[in-house]
Amino acid sequence: MKTHFIAIGGSAMHNLAIALKDKGYQVTGSDDAIFEPSRSRLENKGILPQEMGWFPEKITSDIDAVILGMHAHQDNPELARAKELGLKIYSYPEFLYEQSKNKTRVVIAGSHGKTTITSMILHVLNFHQKDVDFMVGAQLEGFDCMVKLTQDNDFMVLEGDEYLSSPIDLRSKFLLYQPNIALMSGIAWDHINVFKTFDDYLEQFRRFVASITPGGVLVYNEEDPEVVKVVEDAENYFRKIPYKTPEYEINNGKVYLKTEMGDVPLSVFGAHNLLNMEGARHICQQLGIMDEDFYEAIMSFKGASKRLEKVEREDKGILYKDFAHAPSKVKATVKAFQEQFNNEKKYGFLELHTYSSLNPVFLEQYDHAMDGLDEAVVFYSEDALKIKRMEPISPELIKEKFKNDNLRVFTNAEELHAYWNTLDKTQGVYLMMSSGNFGGLDLTK
Repeated sequence: MKTHFIAIGGSAMHNLAIALKDKGYQVTGSDDAIFEPSRSRLENKGILPQEMGWFPEKITSDIDAVILGMHAHQDNPELARAKELGLKIYSYPEFLYEQSKNKTRVVIAGSHGKTTITSMILHVLNFHQKDVDFMVGAQLEGFDCMVKLTQDNDFMVLEGDEYLSSPIDLRSKFLLYQPNIALMSGIAWDHINVFKTFDDYLEQFRRFVASITPGGVLVYNEEDPEVVKVVEDAENYFRKIPYKTPEYEINNGKVYLKTEMGDVPLSVFGAHNLLNMEGARHICQQLGIMDEDFYEAIMSFKGASKRLEKVEREDKGILYKDFAHAPSKVKATVKAFQEQFNNEKKYGFLELHTYSSLNPVFLEQYDHAMDGLDEAVVFYSEDALKIKRMEPISPELIKEKFKNDNLRVFTNAEELHAYWNTLDKTQGVYLMMSSGNFGGLDLTK
């Protein structure tokens, strides 16, 4: 099968391209910019475009599938050529469904926790050498590629994202998967640039539940009232399995899960991670993994990339980085950090740089998000606001919306870095929350 990727360099797209290459497909692609690690990984597989840019002449009538990434625009010249030739154009999730429509599809959805839960499931399955197809949005220890597609596997585990499918397909990605087994971890308004009201956002999850195949299974977080309401209002037939935070305790900085089989020591911390783990356990049960085998495997799970991931520093200081930037994720991560390091001085840094997080209306969702930290810092770039053509935001507004008068607010990367350099990283513990990089801050030094 001959496939061509428009915007092959994306974090998801390049993984799919590699998976198809490994499956024996003929793969080509284009992009206007490709960064690491995508660049090296595509190059190692021999599918890195020879030059950057869009080249309509690459689109030929013998191509079986054109896969369109979100990074491309509607007026992309390669897309125009594909339409002109009448080629089949797929979004990323649409193509994943085509690859898995004869398998049992397991879809993990939710505003927060979906990457971690998917990662936990794959870790357990990998530990017990149970082979499945999968797609997950973070790099995992023990996995070379974050997409796997085979002819023979019976199951496919998919991280279900509620964001748009492609520039020409404005459906939420997870609406295309039609799960046989699903999980919903939580609902908290996100992607405000696309879903203008909370009800618009909520509607995606209603449709997701409605897309579960007849007689399927939904594992859901019964501690989230929005999730519970969506599940209770559903009119289609499926089996409902609720889950909640399990009992645990912290002894000498180590988290122990309380189970019928005794205390299980864990390598991760935070109530939200324990809640995620419970959801993963229920999904693994559906895949034939007994609880005893689940606990044996989960002890060695160290977390998904950038999800409360410990950074090895030259000075041996204690620092964790986390992808958290949406309000509900920030609150859960800060709470976990407080609980784990109760007796330490705690420094928390948050970078705001998404469309949602820089919207004054949405900022209200961050109220008290940084409370409980001894030193709390928020950074956003005034230049980023200009690039996004958004109105300026004052540091005073940030403090007001966060309801935290002691918040330090930086709008200039150089000033943030100067403050960072005044801190003795061997004293106290540090939490760095961002889907960016704090203006190029090196967290290892």
